[in-house]
Amino acid sequence: MYSYNLTHLKQLESEAIFIMREIASQFERPVLLFSAGKDSIIMLRLAQKAFWPAKIPFPLMHIDTEHNFPETIAFRDKLVGQVGTRLIVRSVQDSIDQGRVAEESGTSASRNNLQTTTLLDALEEHQFDAAFGGARRDEEKARAKERFLSHRDEFGQWDPKNQRPELWNILNGKKQPGEHFRVFPISNWTEMDVWQYISLEGLEIPSIYFSHQREILDRNGILLAKSDFINAQDHESFNERTVRFRTVGDMTCTGAVESTASNVEAIIQEVASALVTERGGRVDDKRSETAMEDRKKEGYF
Repeated sequence: MYSYNLTHLKQLESEAIFIMREIASQFERPVLLFSAGKDSIIMLRLAQKAFWPAKIPFPLMHIDTEHNFPETIAFRDKLVGQVGTRLIVRSVQDSIDQGRVAEESGTSASRNNLQTTTLLDALEEHQFDAAFGGARRDEEKARAKERFLSHRDEFGQWDPKNQRPELWNILNGKKQPGEHFRVFPISNWTEMDVWQYISLEGLEIPSIYFSHQREILDRNGILLAKSDFINAQDHESFNERTVRFRTVGDMTCTGAVESTASNVEAIIQEVASALVTERGGRVDDKRSETAMEDRKKEGYF
């Protein structure tokens, strides 16, 4: 444990717990979006603390591209079993099979963008009126525009100009039938806060966050892990490198970073000196200057 003052983490924790309790009291059918990434793991811990000793009063839901890191899926199932809460899984493959979306083709094909339709269909199927997400304002410029409660219209879409003020921590959850909210309790956290909280709480996380040997393809500076979903071009080849992942997502668009950080303490030191943002290795964010904002407007997380 570190000797420096971690009081700010308790303040952030208290703020997040307050938001979770407010949503549970204002909304009829909340759900926690859960990918088994570090942010959603923290969200799950905060939900446990918010409602202890009662059980978490809402289910978890994972929108599965089926192109995920196998270590993450194994960790997801293990953690959900330990917590003893309900997990809903909805698959992008089902959306493809039903003709709701079309599989992308080409070298940079990914299912990441296709998650939006699967998510909106799942929210409508279960009539969820509030969906907790682990987005943080420091991740990407479009997310910096978000408030704690992000209003979505009857089509599940986000209008950054049509959001409610949140003065004095008053959260306005009023909505019309068919509308819903995304809720971001850890908006004010940074990547450093996340790792310090993981250390403080002793949270277990998927192994891909730590340094390991992996066959990697360097595609325009993005280090992609070898998988059945990545096709090397004639001029490309996979080589074994020592890497870790700063974010968890679809294997087709989540890049690794070269690193020797094999424990949480080493990761904290690495984050403190990082010159590239946490999502700097995400191919999906680089499709255009407004890639994330465009997806959010369509109903993305």
